[in-house]
Amino acid sequence: MSGPALVIELAEPLAPAALRELRALVVELSSRFVEKRPGFFDVNVPAERLGIEERPEEDWRKPFPLPLLGDASADEELAALVGFNPQREDWRRPFLVYLMGPGIGDESIFEAEHADETDVEAILGFRPTHAVNVSAGCNRRIDHVATALLTAAVMDVVGGVAKAELLDGQASVVAGLPGVLGIADDDWAALGTAEFLRAWVGHPAFRLVK
Repeated sequence: MSGPALVIELAEPLAPAALRELRALVVELSSRFVEKRPGFFDVNVPAERLGIEERPEEDWRKPFPLPLLGDASADEELAALVGFNPQREDWRRPFLVYLMGPGIGDESIFEAEHADETDVEAILGFRPTHAVNVSAGCNRRIDHVATALLTAAVMDVVGGVAKAELLDGQASVVAGLPGVLGIADDDWAALGTAEFLRAWVGHPAFRLVK
């Protein structure tokens, strides 16, 4: 995918009931839904279904923290993105949301991404057995916001801990946000809860790594 991505680290394989809940959530949020294999969803998620409104690209501003942002709405510096055109929703927001790990799929990718992560495991308190990847197909600011909010919504269903790669200088900002469990990889990754992702979206310096 050409946009930002987040990973949800899981301490155990996803139970069948949790997978059904995840599928139901993704179906509810999507305007287009394709399940390529169990737990691998190729979807379009309209911004408005994540609580975001938008203007045409040249007028886009910082995200307005609507319901999915929770307490982050206290940040008065954020401006609303208005003028959403519902006729354009289907093709504007492509995502891949997929489970990976032993017995699920993408085992080699999972192993490569989790090799030599002793500091991450120390913060998590467990060694991840599986993960959920959330990847956006576009790289505009609104896609970064949508990726974080979609990941937080998935975490509400499956649990786990979000791992967010950081840009240079972001560690000191992120470290003080609610829901942050720790900073790893020599200040290049943050680990936290869904609350962390929603708070991070509400910060003026918010930006995910592509």
